Amino acid sequence: MGDTLEEPWWDIPGKNDFCSDFWLLKNVSFDPSDDEAIEKASDKKTATHQDSDSKPAVKKKRKQPTECFLSQPEEKQETTVKAKRRKKKKISDILQKTASKPGVPADLQNLLGQHFGENRSVIEIEELKLSDSCFLPSNDLTHSFSSYLKEICPKWAKLRKNHKEKKSVVMLVICSSALRSLELIKSMTAFKGDCRVLKLFAKHIKIKEQMNMLEKGVFHIGIGTPGRVKALVEQDGLCFNSTRYMILDWNWRDQKLRRMMDIPEIKKETIDLLEMSIIKLCREGSVKLGLF
Repeated sequence: MGDTLEEPWWDIPGKNDFCSDFWLLKNVSFDPSDDEAIEKASDKKTATHQDSDSKPAVKKKRKQPTECFLSQPEEKQETTVKAKRRKKKKISDILQKTASKPGVPADLQNLLGQHFGENRSVIEIEELKLSDSCFLPSNDLTHSFSSYLKEICPKWAKLRKNHKEKKSVVMLVICSSALRSLELIKSMTAFKGDCRVLKLFAKHIKIKEQMNMLEKGVFHIGIGTPGRVKALVEQDGLCFNSTRYMILDWNWRDQKLRRMMDIPEIKKETIDLLEMSIIKLCREGSVKLGLF
């Protein structure tokens, strides 16, 4: 009686297993055939405990930091073929393929008809039409400028001597640029003789200077661009009282193979100049038109 337990029964090692087994035996009825299964299960349990106890603890290795390189994504090659843009046809490309043909009076008549046909009445268009008698022989691309002028104006020497009126010229030549005007002046030395030639373009020459020269002196030939000639006529610096010939530099082409009527600005200014008074004078018979 005096002997006492050193530890209470609930502190005894393995007491949890003992209690759980005792509770099962008391409350659950087992079939004798289940004993073998219980023994096998217990054997497996003990085996797994032994295996786990026998395996040494594995230390996890720390991964050493590695350098990281960012790779740029490869550009995907465009598989879709871009639709080819249609190149706009340039006038130079068209003219290279077509053979150059000399200008004829019908070309100018058709040009005037297309220009005035949209905004003019039938009566007005009839008044602007030019007959074949209004034209001089056209250049067939075999003449130089001097030889062409000699052909269309065989009595030039007489006309030159009789001309004494200021602010007017006997022959008016219209071309597309100032450089072309200078070329024509140089190429007509065999024709002009001692007559006076006036430059009628805007490059390096003020319109007031040209008006003063026309007012003070007598000039036989005027060569220039339609824009400057038109401006002189509008400002009463130039008149057509003594004018007998008007030559259009029709067939010459620039570096882009454009004729003067292929350039929109030159075309419009030339038609405006013709409409101002030249067409009327041609219909009356006092002025003749030539296509060089």
